[in-house]
Amino acid sequence: MFELRHLRYTVAAADQGSFRRAALAMNIQESAISRRIRDLEDEIGAALFIRHTGGVTLTQAGEVFVRHARHALKQVKHAAVDVGAIGRGETGVIRIGIFSSLASGYLAQLLKAFTASHSDVRIEFIEGAPSGHIAAVQQHQLDVAFVTGLHPIERCDFEQFWTERIYVVLPALHPLSRSRLIRWSDLQVQRFVVSEADPGPEIHDFLFKHLANLGVHPEIERVQVGRDNLMQIVSLGRGLTLTSEATIAMRFPGIVYKRLEHETLPFRAVWSPRNDNPAFRRFLSLARRMSKQDAATTPSYRTRSRASAT
Repeated sequence: MFELRHLRYTVAAADQGSFRRAALAMNIQESAISRRIRDLEDEIGAALFIRHTGGVTLTQAGEVFVRHARHALKQVKHAAVDVGAIGRGETGVIRIGIFSSLASGYLAQLLKAFTASHSDVRIEFIEGAPSGHIAAVQQHQLDVAFVTGLHPIERCDFEQFWTERIYVVLPALHPLSRSRLIRWSDLQVQRFVVSEADPGPEIHDFLFKHLANLGVHPEIERVQVGRDNLMQIVSLGRGLTLTSEATIAMRFPGIVYKRLEHETLPFRAVWSPRNDNPAFRRFLSLARRMSKQDAATTPSYRTRSRASAT
Protein backbone atom coordinates (compact mmCIF):
# COMPACT_ATOMS: atom_id res chain seq x y z
CA MET A 1 0.00 0.00 0.00
CA PHE A 2 1.28 3.44 -0.84
CA GLU A 3 1.75 6.17 1.76
CA LEU A 4 1.33 9.93 1.93
CA ARG A 5 4.96 10.42 0.95
CA HIS A 6 4.27 8.69 -2.37
CA LEU A 7 1.58 11.30 -3.07
CA ARG A 8 3.85 14.16 -2.07
CA TYR A 9 6.73 12.90 -4.23
CA THR A 10 4.42 12.45 -7.22
CA VAL A 11 2.89 15.92 -6.91
CA ALA A 12 6.34 17.50 -6.43
CA ALA A 13 7.69 15.74 -9.51
CA ALA A 14 4.68 16.87 -11.55
CA ASP A 15 5.12 20.47 -10.36
CA GLN A 16 8.89 20.52 -10.98
CA GLY A 17 8.87 18.46 -14.19
CA SER A 18 11.88 16.58 -12.89
CA PHE A 19 12.77 14.06 -10.22
CA ARG A 20 16.04 15.92 -9.60
CA ARG A 21 14.39 19.31 -9.10
CA ALA A 22 11.68 17.74 -6.93
CA ALA A 23 14.38 16.14 -4.77
CA LEU A 24 16.15 19.49 -4.36
CA ALA A 25 12.89 21.22 -3.43
CA MET A 26 12.13 18.57 -0.82
CA ASN A 27 15.74 18.23 0.37
CA ILE A 28 15.93 14.47 -0.20
CA GLN A 29 17.87 12.16 -2.52
CA GLU A 30 16.72 11.98 -6.15
CA SER A 31 16.96 8.21 -5.96
CA ALA A 32 14.43 8.18 -3.11
CA ILE A 33 11.84 10.00 -5.22
CA SER A 34 12.52 7.88 -8.29
CA ARG A 35 12.31 4.63 -6.32
CA ARG A 36 9.12 5.57 -4.44
CA ILE A 37 7.33 6.72 -7.57
CA ARG A 38 8.32 3.49 -9.31
CA ASP A 39 6.94 1.53 -6.33
CA LEU A 40 3.73 3.54 -6.59
CA GLU A 41 3.39 2.84 -10.31
CA ASP A 42 3.92 -0.86 -9.65
CA GLU A 43 1.30 -0.78 -6.88
CA ILE A 44 -1.44 0.86 -8.94
CA GLY A 45 -0.47 -0.82 -12.21
CA ALA A 46 -0.08 2.30 -14.35
CA ALA A 47 2.79 4.54 -15.47
CA LEU A 48 2.43 8.05 -14.09
CA PHE A 49 5.39 9.70 -15.82
CA ILE A 50 7.18 9.57 -19.14
CA ARG A 51 10.90 9.76 -18.36
CA HIS A 52 13.19 11.61 -20.74
CA THR A 53 16.57 13.32 -20.63
CA GLY A 54 15.07 16.73 -19.79
CA GLY A 55 12.99 15.46 -16.89
CA VAL A 56 9.51 13.88 -16.68
CA THR A 57 6.03 14.59 -17.98
CA LEU A 58 2.75 13.17 -16.77
CA THR A 59 0.96 10.44 -18.64
CA GLN A 60 -2.81 10.62 -19.02
CA ALA A 61 -3.12 8.29 -16.03
CA GLY A 62 -0.63 10.49 -14.17
CA GLU A 63 -2.72 13.62 -14.74
CA VAL A 64 -5.78 11.91 -13.25
CA PHE A 65 -3.78 10.54 -10.32
CA VAL A 66 -2.11 13.88 -9.53
CA ARG A 67 -5.46 15.67 -9.55
CA HIS A 68 -6.79 13.27 -6.93
CA ALA A 69 -3.50 13.32 -5.02
CA ARG A 70 -3.63 17.10 -4.69
CA HIS A 71 -7.14 16.88 -3.30
CA ALA A 72 -6.15 14.12 -0.87
CA LEU A 73 -3.15 16.07 0.42
CA LYS A 74 -5.30 19.17 0.87
CA GLN A 75 -7.83 17.20 2.90
CA VAL A 76 -5.09 15.75 5.07
CA LYS A 77 -3.73 19.25 5.67
CA HIS A 78 -7.18 20.53 6.64
CA ALA A 79 -7.64 17.57 8.97
CA ALA A 80 -4.32 18.30 10.67
CA VAL A 81 -5.19 21.98 11.10
CA ASP A 82 -8.66 21.22 12.47
CA VAL A 83 -7.47 18.52 14.85
CA GLY A 84 -4.60 20.71 15.99
CA ALA A 85 -7.04 23.49 16.84
CA ILE A 86 -9.19 21.04 18.80
CA GLY A 87 -6.12 19.67 20.58
CA ARG A 88 -5.14 23.20 21.62
CA GLY A 89 -8.67 23.87 22.86
CA GLU A 90 -9.23 26.59 20.24
CA THR A 91 -12.27 24.83 18.75
CA GLY A 92 -14.61 22.06 19.82
CA VAL A 93 -17.65 21.64 22.03
CA ILE A 94 -18.15 21.91 25.80
CA ARG A 95 -21.29 20.34 27.24
CA ILE A 96 -22.31 22.02 30.50
CA GLY A 97 -24.99 20.93 32.94
CA ILE A 98 -26.46 23.94 34.73
CA PHE A 99 -28.53 24.25 37.86
CA SER A 100 -27.92 27.92 38.66
CA SER A 101 -29.31 30.89 36.76
CA LEU A 102 -27.32 32.43 33.91
CA ALA A 103 -28.89 35.84 34.54
CA SER A 104 -25.99 37.23 36.56
CA GLY A 105 -23.23 36.30 38.98
CA TYR A 106 -20.07 34.25 38.68
CA LEU A 107 -21.31 31.67 36.18
CA ALA A 108 -22.69 34.29 33.80
CA GLN A 109 -19.42 36.22 33.98
CA LEU A 110 -17.38 33.05 33.40
CA LEU A 111 -19.35 32.08 30.29
CA LYS A 112 -19.16 35.61 28.90
CA ALA A 113 -15.38 35.76 29.41
CA PHE A 114 -14.77 32.33 27.90
CA THR A 115 -16.94 33.03 24.85
CA ALA A 116 -15.11 36.31 24.26
CA SER A 117 -11.71 34.58 24.19
CA HIS A 118 -12.77 31.28 22.57
CA SER A 119 -15.43 32.24 20.06
CA ASP A 120 -14.86 29.07 17.98
CA VAL A 121 -15.74 26.77 20.88
CA ARG A 122 -19.43 25.89 20.96
CA ILE A 123 -21.05 25.62 24.38
CA GLU A 124 -24.08 23.39 24.85
CA PHE A 125 -26.21 23.96 27.96
CA ILE A 126 -28.29 21.21 29.54
CA GLU A 127 -30.66 22.06 32.39
CA GLY A 128 -31.58 19.44 34.92
CA ALA A 129 -31.31 18.06 38.43
CA PRO A 130 -27.87 17.69 40.06
CA SER A 131 -28.24 13.90 40.36
CA GLY A 132 -28.89 13.60 36.62
CA HIS A 133 -26.00 15.90 35.79
CA ILE A 134 -23.56 13.96 37.95
CA ALA A 135 -24.57 10.69 36.29
CA ALA A 136 -24.09 12.31 32.88
CA VAL A 137 -20.60 13.51 33.89
CA GLN A 138 -19.68 10.01 35.07
CA GLN A 139 -20.86 8.59 31.73
CA HIS A 140 -18.99 11.30 29.77
CA GLN A 141 -22.22 12.74 28.38
CA LEU A 142 -21.38 16.09 30.01
CA ASP A 143 -17.98 17.73 30.29
CA VAL A 144 -18.86 19.56 33.49
CA ALA A 145 -21.84 20.22 35.73
CA PHE A 146 -22.35 23.08 38.15
CA VAL A 147 -24.24 21.82 41.20
CA THR A 148 -24.88 22.78 44.80
CA GLY A 149 -23.77 21.01 47.95
CA LEU A 150 -20.52 19.77 49.43
CA HIS A 151 -20.99 16.00 49.74
CA PRO A 152 -18.40 13.71 48.06
CA ILE A 153 -19.12 12.51 44.52
CA GLU A 154 -17.84 9.13 43.36
CA ARG A 155 -15.56 8.88 40.31
CA CYS A 156 -15.49 12.66 39.88
CA ASP A 157 -13.22 15.59 40.54
CA PHE A 158 -14.90 18.66 41.94
CA GLU A 159 -14.02 22.16 43.02
CA GLN A 160 -16.07 24.90 44.64
CA PHE A 161 -15.83 28.14 42.72
CA TRP A 162 -18.40 30.40 44.33
CA THR A 163 -21.21 30.78 46.82
CA GLU A 164 -24.47 32.65 46.41
CA ARG A 165 -26.53 34.27 49.12
CA ILE A 166 -30.07 32.99 49.54
CA TYR A 167 -33.02 35.34 49.13
CA VAL A 168 -36.63 35.14 50.20
CA VAL A 169 -39.13 36.00 47.46
CA LEU A 170 -42.14 37.90 48.85
CA PRO A 171 -45.17 39.76 47.49
CA ALA A 172 -44.39 43.47 47.28
CA LEU A 173 -47.07 44.30 49.90
CA HIS A 174 -46.05 41.59 52.37
CA PRO A 175 -45.19 42.96 55.86
CA LEU A 176 -41.69 41.41 55.66
CA SER A 177 -40.96 43.28 52.42
CA ARG A 178 -39.98 46.32 54.52
CA SER A 179 -37.26 44.35 56.33
CA ARG A 180 -33.64 44.71 55.28
CA LEU A 181 -32.84 41.10 56.20
CA ILE A 182 -35.08 38.09 56.82
CA ARG A 183 -34.34 35.72 59.70
CA TRP A 184 -35.54 32.15 60.05
CA SER A 185 -37.59 33.22 63.04
CA ASP A 186 -39.49 35.60 60.71
CA LEU A 187 -40.56 32.65 58.56
CA GLN A 188 -42.00 30.37 61.24
CA VAL A 189 -45.63 31.24 60.49
CA GLN A 190 -45.32 31.77 56.74
CA ARG A 191 -46.73 29.65 53.92
CA PHE A 192 -44.40 28.63 51.11
CA VAL A 193 -44.77 27.61 47.51
CA VAL A 194 -42.17 25.70 45.47
CA SER A 195 -42.07 24.21 42.01
CA GLU A 196 -42.25 20.49 41.34
CA ALA A 197 -39.43 21.07 38.85
CA ASP A 198 -35.82 21.68 39.88
CA PRO A 199 -34.72 23.30 42.07
CA GLY A 200 -38.11 23.08 43.79
CA PRO A 201 -37.44 19.78 45.61
CA GLU A 202 -34.14 21.08 46.96
CA ILE A 203 -35.81 24.28 48.18
CA HIS A 204 -38.53 22.19 49.82
CA ASP A 205 -35.96 20.11 51.74
CA PHE A 206 -33.98 23.22 52.69
CA LEU A 207 -37.06 24.94 54.14
CA PHE A 208 -38.23 21.83 55.94
CA LYS A 209 -34.84 21.20 57.53
CA HIS A 210 -34.27 24.71 58.86
CA LEU A 211 -37.80 25.36 60.07
CA ALA A 212 -37.99 21.92 61.69
CA ASN A 213 -34.95 22.94 63.75
CA LEU A 214 -37.16 25.71 65.17
CA GLY A 215 -39.87 23.21 66.03
CA VAL A 216 -42.05 24.25 63.09
CA HIS A 217 -43.71 21.99 60.54
CA PRO A 218 -43.81 24.33 57.54
CA GLU A 219 -46.75 24.55 55.16
CA ILE A 220 -45.24 24.10 51.71
CA GLU A 221 -47.36 23.91 48.56
CA ARG A 222 -45.81 22.21 45.52
CA VAL A 223 -47.00 23.43 42.13
CA GLN A 224 -46.30 22.16 38.62
CA VAL A 225 -45.08 25.42 37.07
CA GLY A 226 -41.80 26.93 35.95
CA ARG A 227 -39.94 29.83 37.50
CA ASP A 228 -41.85 32.64 35.76
CA ASN A 229 -45.25 31.35 36.82
CA LEU A 230 -43.95 30.57 40.30
CA MET A 231 -43.04 34.24 40.71
CA GLN A 232 -46.55 35.16 39.59
CA ILE A 233 -48.03 32.81 42.20
CA VAL A 234 -45.89 34.49 44.89
CA SER A 235 -47.06 37.93 43.76
CA LEU A 236 -50.67 36.77 44.22
CA GLY A 237 -49.99 36.03 47.89
CA ARG A 238 -50.16 32.24 47.66
CA GLY A 239 -46.91 31.87 49.60
CA LEU A 240 -43.22 32.79 49.81
CA THR A 241 -40.34 30.98 48.16
CA LEU A 242 -36.54 31.03 48.11
CA THR A 243 -34.08 31.77 45.34
CA SER A 244 -30.32 32.18 44.88
CA GLU A 245 -28.40 35.41 44.39
CA ALA A 246 -27.77 34.98 40.66
CA THR A 247 -31.51 34.93 39.91
CA ILE A 248 -32.43 38.26 41.50
CA ALA A 249 -31.24 40.15 38.44
CA MET A 250 -34.51 39.01 36.86
CA ARG A 251 -37.33 41.28 38.00
CA PHE A 252 -40.98 40.33 38.17
CA PRO A 253 -43.89 42.66 38.89
CA GLY A 254 -45.39 42.43 42.35
CA ILE A 255 -42.49 40.71 44.14
CA VAL A 256 -39.41 41.73 46.10
CA TYR A 257 -36.24 39.88 47.11
CA LYS A 258 -34.95 40.01 50.65
CA ARG A 259 -31.75 38.37 51.81
CA LEU A 260 -32.05 35.44 54.22
CA GLU A 261 -29.60 36.21 57.01
CA HIS A 262 -26.43 34.08 57.25
CA GLU A 263 -27.54 31.63 54.53
CA THR A 264 -25.40 30.91 51.48
CA LEU A 265 -25.45 28.23 48.85
CA PRO A 266 -22.13 26.70 47.69
CA PHE A 267 -21.72 25.96 43.99
CA ARG A 268 -19.05 23.74 42.53
CA ALA A 269 -17.97 22.27 39.23
CA VAL A 270 -18.01 18.47 38.84
CA TRP A 271 -16.13 16.68 36.06
CA SER A 272 -14.62 13.30 35.25
CA PRO A 273 -10.87 12.94 35.93
CA ARG A 274 -10.70 11.04 32.61
CA ASN A 275 -12.11 13.96 30.62
CA ASP A 276 -9.54 14.77 27.91
CA ASN A 277 -11.49 17.54 26.14
CA PRO A 278 -8.86 20.31 25.61
CA ALA A 279 -11.54 23.02 25.28
CA PHE A 280 -12.98 22.01 28.65
CA ARG A 281 -9.52 22.13 30.24
CA ARG A 282 -9.12 25.71 29.03
CA PHE A 283 -12.57 26.48 30.42
CA LEU A 284 -11.63 24.98 33.78
CA SER A 285 -8.41 26.97 33.90
CA LEU A 286 -10.30 30.23 33.28
CA ALA A 287 -12.87 29.27 35.95
CA ARG A 288 -10.11 28.88 38.52
CA ARG A 289 -8.52 32.22 37.65
CA MET A 290 -11.82 34.07 37.80
CA SER A 291 -12.78 32.39 41.06
CA LYS A 292 -9.56 33.61 42.67
CA GLN A 293 -10.17 37.13 41.38
CA ASP A 294 -13.75 37.14 42.65
CA ALA A 295 -12.67 35.80 46.02
CA ALA A 296 -10.36 38.79 46.38
CA THR A 297 -12.95 41.39 45.35
CA THR A 298 -16.45 40.01 46.06
CA PRO A 299 -17.25 38.57 49.51
CA SER A 300 -20.19 36.49 48.30
CA TYR A 301 -18.09 34.48 45.87
CA ARG A 302 -15.47 32.34 47.62
CA THR A 303 -13.26 29.65 46.21
CA ARG A 304 -12.54 26.36 47.91
CA SER A 305 -9.71 23.90 47.50
CA ARG A 306 -9.96 21.08 44.99
CA ALA A 307 -11.01 17.66 46.20
CA SER A 308 -11.18 14.25 44.63
CA ALA A 309 -13.43 11.36 45.59
CA THR A 310 -11.99 7.90 45.31
